[in-house]
Amino acid sequence: MWPIARLRLAGLSEAERAEPVQGWRHWLFHHIILFLSRGVFFAVGFLWIKVKGRQAGLKEAPVLAVAPHSGFLDMLVLCATGLPIVVSRSENYKLPVVGALLEFNQAVLVSRKDPESRKKCVSQICERVTSDGRWPQMLMFPEGTTTNGRALIKFKPGAFLAGVPVQPVLLHYPSDPDTVRWTWRGLSWLGALWHTTSQIYTSVTVEFLPVYTPSQQEKENPDLYAENVQKLMAEAFGVPATDYVMEGRFPVKKLGNLSLPLEPPAQETLKLLHKHGFTNARVETVMNDMIDSCHSGQGTTVTADHLTSLLGLTDRMTAVKICSLYSKDDTVDVRQVCLSVSAVSGFRSLESLIHTAFTWYDTDQDGLLSADDLSGLMGALVGIPQYSVEEMYSALTSRGRPTEASLQDLLRTHPVYRKVLTEYLHSSGLADGNHNGIPNGKANGNNNGIYNGYGATGRKSD
Repeated sequence: MWPIARLRLAGLSEAERAEPVQGWRHWLFHHIILFLSRGVFFAVGFLWIKVKGRQAGLKEAPVLAVAPHSGFLDMLVLCATGLPIVVSRSENYKLPVVGALLEFNQAVLVSRKDPESRKKCVSQICERVTSDGRWPQMLMFPEGTTTNGRALIKFKPGAFLAGVPVQPVLLHYPSDPDTVRWTWRGLSWLGALWHTTSQIYTSVTVEFLPVYTPSQQEKENPDLYAENVQKLMAEAFGVPATDYVMEGRFPVKKLGNLSLPLEPPAQETLKLLHKHGFTNARVETVMNDMIDSCHSGQGTTVTADHLTSLLGLTDRMTAVKICSLYSKDDTVDVRQVCLSVSAVSGFRSLESLIHTAFTWYDTDQDGLLSADDLSGLMGALVGIPQYSVEEMYSALTSRGRPTEASLQDLLRTHPVYRKVLTEYLHSSGLADGNHNGIPNGKANGNNNGIYNGYGATGRKSD
């Protein structure tokens, strides 16, 4: 496939490459790559691709919206749909073989880190799907990342921005064991490939649902359009539709403009410490000692070795795992660890917790929080960085000066942000002044927050 894919656009100028391939370059190479692509998936173990329903034509539905997105092997849907155009990360263009196939496909490339690239991507998508048949159909995975298939996460609006009809497409992997899904935890992509090829065969069903034609309201509101298609597909697939999204390395739920991770790093830290033999009393003592060390002016960013000593661990790997929950390397800001763990555990009252956090993140020491200060403070409380706190900061300053008292009042009474404490951080005990360990005696037993249904326990790795 690699050399043949390169031949399709060989000798064409940049201007010609920006136009849909026509003539012999299309019909000759298209059928060869389609045949070889099917051969690849046949060799992996997808001996049959069962198809339900009918694929809509280009004029009926310029966009195919595919879900759930389970892993890189989902690309087999391209064989069942005639190799439509895809959207891919620009980084993939540099990969061997994959880059050549993206060039062959004339894929729309986007860099998630570059706002200008995202704008260009949106422009290209809208131009192609409204070209009245000049460009082929476009296939998109509106979830934007892979999941374990037990729920559909929030659809990104990209496939729905142009307001054209879309055809929802469901991917079913009924094989047991399920070796295909590749999520943010569990098997690596290589492990998923190894286990899949180890099966005699792997079953897959591509189900085409009826074309969804948007209303005028949906055309004017792509988010509403995406939400309604997500709900329709979730119902047809028999799973919940959730509002989780992937942000960096974490699946998160949006509360206002705060990002709340599906599994708080503090909860995972507590599990690791309890597994290591720590009692609640010992965890509380260790957290208090770490808070005291931060108050004393010692450096807050520590290595895994230093964290091992601070926690009194005998196993360095436990400290490494804790670091990985909060950062990408073997270092961690201990303020994040002790604040977030204390928050979910109920070791300190609301007043004490906010006072400690305010003292640490008031960088000017003037008794007032800036937006950056609030970003750092809330990131420490929930355990992951908070990059967009403008809405929350506006709500804070609307109550007067952004003081410690104003922040406490906001987190107690605001109809949205009070849920950080009452639902997310399991802090009903904090708000009531409960200092005696884990609220209600449960580390994970919140039935009112995000742990309902397909929350933390809805993962294949469980």
